[in-house]
Amino acid sequence: MSEQTNALPSVFLSSRGWSIVRYAPEMQDIWDNLVQTSANGTFLLTRGYMDYHSDRFSDCSLVALKDGRPLALLPANITSDGVLHSHQGLTYGGWIVPCRHFDGNDMLEVFGLAADYCRQSGISAIDYKPIPWIYTRQPAQEDIYALFRHKAVLTECNLSCTVNLAADPGFNTLQRRHLRKAAASGAVVGPTEDIDLFWSMLSACLQERHDAAPVHTAEEMKLLQERFPDNIRLFAATLHGVMHAGVCIYDTGITAHCQYIATTDTGRRLGLLTLLTDYLLHKVYASRRYFDFGTSNEQAGRVLNYGLLRQKSALGGSGVTYQRWLINL
Repeated sequence: MSEQTNALPSVFLSSRGWSIVRYAPEMQDIWDNLVQTSANGTFLLTRGYMDYHSDRFSDCSLVALKDGRPLALLPANITSDGVLHSHQGLTYGGWIVPCRHFDGNDMLEVFGLAADYCRQSGISAIDYKPIPWIYTRQPAQEDIYALFRHKAVLTECNLSCTVNLAADPGFNTLQRRHLRKAAASGAVVGPTEDIDLFWSMLSACLQERHDAAPVHTAEEMKLLQERFPDNIRLFAATLHGVMHAGVCIYDTGITAHCQYIATTDTGRRLGLLTLLTDYLLHKVYASRRYFDFGTSNEQAGRVLNYGLLRQKSALGGSGVTYQRWLINL
């Protein structure tokens, strides 16, 4: 795939002052500054996060410039079948846009120009994952309108469960009962630095309950936590010094997202995840707008794990979709 990627043009111009430039490593500071000042960028979309697994993906990220000034970014990679993907190493990653002086018409220009760039580069389709609205600093769904205009097809829709922390709907009766039971157990909740222990519990929990494995290895998470110590944190509930529940949080400043959740049999029996969640919601991340428990789906959203969803809803969450769209060129 590297030969095809290297053959792609580095610049593509339009007649209205817009141009598309392929990202190059020397643009890292420009990229990261635009993400940090954007309407909808998060730390996952900075190069320090994206590039930790650069050996697995042929990067084909795009930068849109207006009159020579970089304004919008598309984290992307390209695969051997000639498809441009919203970066496959990320949960989301549509167009990152500025907070001001960028509207729906600008997005149509950028999307159209990017599509033309792809066609002339021999790319057959764009696989696009918009940034869910709960992560944005201000409304930024112009790309959804552009997808409609380009006759994009929705190929995946996963349902997450998110708490609006300003409204704080609270736990249901069953979870309040679990909270009282867990509080009486003598368990202790707080941050932990023991990634290896958490990953061991997480791997066992995912294998037993979902026949799955963590997307990241413990070593990868250590690397990412070193790079983003304020954004990636682990929390645990321990009983007599033994970890029985844990959560890995990705904190964007707007939304605290549960990247990984794990419990032991003892932790589930004593309701320790409820105790830990209460601590996170009301003490650690109470100043955030949203607390996202993550999706409860399999098979590209076509299967809903109702038991998992019901547990998250019982903790005060309600629905937010993570979408994926395909534009055939």
